[in-house]
Amino acid sequence: MTRILLGFNCNCFTNRYDEPEEWARICAELGVGHVMFNIDLIDPYWPWDLQRRLCDETLTACERYGVTIQCSFGGHHGHQHYLGHPDEACRREAEAFFRRAIRQTAYLGGKSFGTCFAIQTVCIQNNPKLRSAIIEDAIAAYHRLAEYGAEMGLEALAYEATSVPRETCATFVENDYVLEQCAHMAIPMRMCLDLGHRYLNGTQEEADHLAWIRRYGDHADVIDCQQTDLQASRHWPFTPVYNQQGVVCGDEVVDAIEASGARQTLLAFEIRTPAYCPQEYTHVDRLRASVEYWRQWVKE
Repeated sequence: MTRILLGFNCNCFTNRYDEPEEWARICAELGVGHVMFNIDLIDPYWPWDLQRRLCDETLTACERYGVTIQCSFGGHHGHQHYLGHPDEACRREAEAFFRRAIRQTAYLGGKSFGTCFAIQTVCIQNNPKLRSAIIEDAIAAYHRLAEYGAEMGLEALAYEATSVPRETCATFVENDYVLEQCAHMAIPMRMCLDLGHRYLNGTQEEADHLAWIRRYGDHADVIDCQQTDLQASRHWPFTPVYNQQGVVCGDEVVDAIEASGARQTLLAFEIRTPAYCPQEYTHVDRLRASVEYWRQWVKE
């Protein structure tokens, strides 16, 4: 029996509710006690004294409102190439950035840190030899980062499966390869799945979010939770209007998680609301409706 937790990917709060007192209060108000922290809230490039003060404020707010930080993940501000950058010096700088994020995650009590594996440029994607070389470089970097993560007390690193090969890990074959090559790191390599990340130009199974869960659920501690259709990764809320348009059904997702053999899974809402009137003022209501929808199947 899989233990399934309901939580928030904190990019639901960045830009609008960056103050830890605010986003932790919203979590408590909506009856959610688990989060995947997002480094957009506290930039790992900021001076460590500043990061530590903000982390302490975050931990105080989480304790006050009964919120647990399960893990931490990369955000939109740095959602670029990271370890897939075409310039080798930039890849090494990304590796240093990861070390900063790992330190922050450990201080916050998170069990793992991750982000996209190694996003490619179009030029590199179209050059198989260069693409392969960068993938191997990223794998070597993750091995080094795992050693540092172990020193910092993390239990795992993680990466996110994506929707297009250029962003890497969009196919079953590449995910299988990455997991195999990272199988003997100092701490395990885990995945973050996303209900909207399916490779629609791939095999029939690769276009099915449930197939991804059944295949990789036991490798994934987190599944980003959003309502979406088959045209894009929409990050819609689970409201009646969007549930009619979308393809994600809660009972089917829970059944797929159970079938995967996963021991514990955090279903983390990754829901976006346009910063535009009148949508700007509906964000918390959208989050509330999504929680209420999923509480039919996930009680914790």
